[in-house]
Amino acid sequence: MTLYNTYLNEFQSKYTMYIPLTIILQSCIGSIAAMYILMNGLDTVSSLVQLFLCVIFTSFYNASILAQLKGKFVFNMLLLSLVFSALVIVLNAIQFY
Repeated sequence: MTLYNTYLNEFQSKYTMYIPLTIILQSCIGSIAAMYILMNGLDTVSSLVQLFLCVIFTSFYNASILAQLKGKFVFNMLLLSLVFSALVIVLNAIQFY
């Protein structure tokens, strides 16, 4: 069994317990990514696209929980949102400093 399947099964088995935890985690990471984007300024198209995608992925994750979609889709949206936000944080932190 792969690492992905292991965490997916764990997430699905304790879905209601993980909802508040992951909403807080994902929203905090997304807001930190948005902060770094805004600290670098919105003078380029790439920074506007980064901010747009960061907000969209964060909103899609929260919406997928509110819509009570399947656990696998919610888990995939969580991973997508966290990976994208972490990537944006790293790229913008390097540019800022």
